[in-house]
Amino acid sequence: MIERPLKAGLFGIGLEAYWPQFDGLEKRLRGYVEVVADKLARPGVEVVNLGLIDTPEKALDAGHAFREADVDIIFLYITTYALSSTVLPVVRRAKVPVIILNLQPTSAIDYSTFNALGDRTVMTGEWLAHCAACPVPEIANVFTRAGIEFHQVTGVLSGDPIVDEEIEDWIEAARVAHVMAHNRLGVMGRYYNGMLDIYSDLTAQSTAFGTHIEVLEIDELARLRREVTEAEIAASLERIRSDFDVQSDCNSTELARAAKTAVALRKLVDSKRLGSLAYYYESVPGHEYEDVITSIIVGCSMLTADGIPVAGEYEIKNAQAMKIMDSFGAGGSFTEYYAMDFDADIVLMGHDGPGHTRIAEGRTKIRPLQVYHGKVGSGVSVEMSVKHGPVTLLSVVESAGALKLVCAEGQSVPGPILEIGNTNSRYEFPIGARAFVESWNEQGPAHHCAVGVGHIAKRISKLGRLLKLDVVKVC
Repeated sequence: MIERPLKAGLFGIGLEAYWPQFDGLEKRLRGYVEVVADKLARPGVEVVNLGLIDTPEKALDAGHAFREADVDIIFLYITTYALSSTVLPVVRRAKVPVIILNLQPTSAIDYSTFNALGDRTVMTGEWLAHCAACPVPEIANVFTRAGIEFHQVTGVLSGDPIVDEEIEDWIEAARVAHVMAHNRLGVMGRYYNGMLDIYSDLTAQSTAFGTHIEVLEIDELARLRREVTEAEIAASLERIRSDFDVQSDCNSTELARAAKTAVALRKLVDSKRLGSLAYYYESVPGHEYEDVITSIIVGCSMLTADGIPVAGEYEIKNAQAMKIMDSFGAGGSFTEYYAMDFDADIVLMGHDGPGHTRIAEGRTKIRPLQVYHGKVGSGVSVEMSVKHGPVTLLSVVESAGALKLVCAEGQSVPGPILEIGNTNSRYEFPIGARAFVESWNEQGPAHHCAVGVGHIAKRISKLGRLLKLDVVKVC
């Protein structure tokens, strides 16, 4: 499978009529375009820089160039006044999201120095070098009339942390949109019977995110598991003991079962080139498939830690939310309400099944469970809390085929948890536990969501704008 980097298009705009009138202005503005190119450059991003476009003819060629380069997003840097006819042909043909960079070279013109120049032609040239804001209303008007959505970053070219943060957020949002569009989501098994909220429209998911959904057979996982060697099991056990805090009451046979299934899972994911997975199955007592499904939690947690998030209970929407969070570098662990602690004003949240060990507070424990509540069989499970500090919750909400993103920012806080062999954390929200729960529920999410570390609601909001999905921030 070809790895395709995010391609960010960049062009600056100016007005050709100015160049013979104002000595050095064109060279100066071209230099500013290179400053922006340096801001966009980073590993995993290919910047397609077309330089300064100053005529409608060049604009038409630029539109073709961006189309041929297959750019994912365009940054339009306004260096000075320029005609909207040098912009529309570029963006109209490229047909990708556009970010208008309204950036002037300094925070303010040095008025006394400027007015002391004496030569009004020189003065006008200096003013035009600071004139980025001038054509923005013209361009916004034309984009609006043409039905082209646009987004803006306004500020100073260099040394402006707000500008740098906004550009970083837009690139990250574009990168995650790119990841989702190229992701292959495996779905294996069936829905948990009766959980009406988690039933998903797969076509809507593919349409909104571009994700390919690969329907898998548990038969194939079982076959791969039958072929696992003792050497592979031993290597898997070694990694499990390295990555997890295996509790002393864990049975060696159960650990070996989990290790064997982990090997088969990795082979399945690799053969299908999956970037995420949603699963659920029950089988019947004594069947081979029951042996598979009751030993799957540790392997799914290992995949999640490796950037292949796995959602239980066939929760496809939440597999998408987890992939978004993980692609932002925030992790993305499967979670739901556990209980409310009104004394501490916190919400307890977690889930049985896989957890994201890379965002755990300390090492993730492996504990034996005599029963998987509400599910079949017994075996080993994982217990962890999310790292203490800022967190973001995300839900992909589906209603009548339409999708939206719901998020909330809070804190993972220390304190007692339920030591029941599941993921479990204490979350504090700025609006309080009662208001959070009611406000979150009002948005009609499924009962699962993804939790990640850090506050990234701004980036999620930008992702929604790029994907044309509504985003609701609860707090």
